[in-house]
Amino acid sequence: MEKEALDAAKPPGTPSGPPAMPAGATTMPPPALHTQASPAPGIPPRNAHPVRDLIAVGLTVAVLLAALAVGGFFVYRALYSPSAFVQHYLSLLANGHAADALKVPGVAIDRSDLEKAGLPKDSSEVLLRQSALSSLTDVQIVSETPEDDGDTAVAVTYKAGRYAGVTTFEIASDGWAGFVPVWRFARSPLAVIDLSVHGSMTFQVNDFRLDKRQVALAGTAVDPADPVPMLVFSPGVYSIRVDTTISYSQGVAVLSDAPMKDVPVEVQTQPTDKFVAVVQDRVDDFLEQCATQQVLQPTGCPFGYVVHNRLAGLPHWSIDQAPKVDVVPSGEGWAIPETDGKAHIVVDIQSIYDGSITHLDEDVPFTLVGTIDISANGAASIRVSEPGS
Repeated sequence: MEKEALDAAKPPGTPSGPPAMPAGATTMPPPALHTQASPAPGIPPRNAHPVRDLIAVGLTVAVLLAALAVGGFFVYRALYSPSAFVQHYLSLLANGHAADALKVPGVAIDRSDLEKAGLPKDSSEVLLRQSALSSLTDVQIVSETPEDDGDTAVAVTYKAGRYAGVTTFEIASDGWAGFVPVWRFARSPLAVIDLSVHGSMTFQVNDFRLDKRQVALAGTAVDPADPVPMLVFSPGVYSIRVDTTISYSQGVAVLSDAPMKDVPVEVQTQPTDKFVAVVQDRVDDFLEQCATQQVLQPTGCPFGYVVHNRLAGLPHWSIDQAPKVDVVPSGEGWAIPETDGKAHIVVDIQSIYDGSITHLDEDVPFTLVGTIDISANGAASIRVSEPGS
C-alpha cells in the first residue's frame, strides 16, 4: 500500500522502479562509513601507552629486588655473619651452656697451642663448666671490622656479673655449608687465671669449691706455694675466695675480658677466730704440761730458771699469766709471733757456801714463738719454742 501511494504521487509519465542506468555505465559501491566500533562488553580497550606500562613494571621489579637485597642483608647479619657467630657463643655462656660453648669452632685449645701463646701448658680445664660460670647480660655487638689478613674483628660490650666490659674477638672464615658461610674463632676466647692461694689448699671460684691437689697436675705432691693455672671463658667474671674452718679471705673478682690472656691472681688468707681459739687452747695445754715438770729447765718449754746453788727440794711451776697468742700467715702455713707470758716457780735453794736455805717464790717472765703446719688431712701441728731456738 505504501508503495502504491508513492507511485501515485509521482508525476505522470514517470516510470516506476529504479532509474535506468545509461548504457555503458557501471555500478559504484556506496561510500564507506568511517565509524569506530565500540568494544564488546567485558573486553578492556587496547592500552594506548605501552612504554609507560613497561617503566612501571621495571620500577616494581627494582623495588622488589631491592627489598630482597635488604632482607637478605639483614638475614645474613642476624644469622650468618661473624657478629651472629659471636652472638651465638655469648648466648651459650649467658644461658650457662658451658659444654656447648666449648664446642664452638675455635674455642677448645690443646696444650701445644697454650705453650705457643706463652700460657701455662698445664692449665686445668676444671672451670670450663656450668657451675663455675657467672651471669652475663646486656650483650651488645658494637662493631664488625674486616682486617687486612682476612679475619674480622668483632667488638662486644656486656656486663659480667656487676662489672661492665668490652672484648674484641678475632673471627676467621671456616668454609661454606652450601650457600651459608661458616666461621670460627681465629684466636680462642679462652684465658688463664694463674691463681696463688696462701694459707689454704682449698678455695672457691664462683662458689665452686676446689682443692689444689685435685686441680694441679702434680696431684697430692703439689707444692702449696705453686700457683694453679686454670682455663676460663672470656668474657666472664670469676670471684675467688677462701672460706674454711681454718682460714678465710675476702672475695677477689677477676674479669676475664681478653682472649688468650694470662691473669695472675694472689690471695692471702687470714686465720679464722675459731682457728685462733684452737691454737690458744693448744698452747695453754702445752704450757700446763711444761708446768708439771719438776725441774729448773722444763724440757722443750719456753721458760726456766737458773741457780748457782743446789736445790733443797723439787721446784714447782705454774702458769701465772698465759700468753694471749695470735696467728699470722707464714708462707703457706701459719706462725705464732713473739708473745709474752709469765710462769711462777716455787723452790727452796741451799747455799753451797754456808748451807743456808732460801725459799724462792717468784714470777718468771718468758716469750714464746710458734709454727703451725697443716697436714693433708687438715690437722694442725703446732711447735712452740723460745725466740731464736
